[in-house]
Amino acid sequence: MKKIVCLITALMITVLSVVGCSNNGKEDNNSKGMKITMVTSVGGVTDGSFNQSAWEGLQKAQKDLGVDVSYIESKQEADYITNLEQAVDGGNDLILATGFPMSAALLETAKNYPDQQFAIVDVDYGDETPENVVCISFAEAESGYVVGLVAGKMTKTNTVGFVGGMDSVVINRFKAGYEAGVKEANPEAKVLSQYVNSYVDQAKAKSIATQMYNNGADIIFACAGDSGLGALECAKETGKYAIGVDRDQNDIAPENVLTSAMKKVNEGVYSVVENLNNGTFEGGKTLVFGLNEKGVGLAPSTDKNVP
Repeated sequence: MKKIVCLITALMITVLSVVGCSNNGKEDNNSKGMKITMVTSVGGVTDGSFNQSAWEGLQKAQKDLGVDVSYIESKQEADYITNLEQAVDGGNDLILATGFPMSAALLETAKNYPDQQFAIVDVDYGDETPENVVCISFAEAESGYVVGLVAGKMTKTNTVGFVGGMDSVVINRFKAGYEAGVKEANPEAKVLSQYVNSYVDQAKAKSIATQMYNNGADIIFACAGDSGLGALECAKETGKYAIGVDRDQNDIAPENVLTSAMKKVNEGVYSVVENLNNGTFEGGKTLVFGLNEKGVGLAPSTDKNVP
């Protein structure tokens, strides 16, 4: 593990230079502080990944800052605008949307309610960012790169896999970084890749992972939100290895998850809430979290499974 960590540390320097439902998530809170509601993308707050990490960031803000937090889970994409408008009607100081799939719905809602403050994770509207919206973005390529280094060094078959949720900008940044890291660590290795085309289809992700393992892959990077849990389950059942995403997912399959591509959505969310609490919330901007900002990297459990 020490050799791999040293390699990753050295190569980080290089990569940095080149690269509608219910409101039952309300937390008990006696504080008279701000009110914040998160509207989730499909998958919900127990997806073990993206939405859950965002919710953990709000829970930390509740504990540290005394804000009143709740969530509305979206079961399908058609729920997005309805749920966002429900949050607007709830008199929130800030409404948080999670994930690129909510991009269009949030943009439309923000324009319809210019006096309401919003934040959205995994979206950068660029020059079109409304003045009442803060975008929270991450350098996923950097996170994918460092776990790619681990996969490239650890593979015994010179074949590894990538299971993506959707063919989207964010997932493709993970994929590009992963492929670059694998090749840097092991030029002989090849990367099998396939998309689930859903963030909530664990069965399909498991089927894809099974096929990849049967085709010689011994490590798979599951980058698919709730769908990815199916790939992790496959690794557990077959005795193969997997790499998690967003959160440290080692607890899902402790003997099989080598590491996770940490994308600290919780920290990004907490930072925006803290800014709002301090009166420094600046709409119309994008906050980017990468290796320099300690917003991405390897999971704390990496040392446990990488010798």
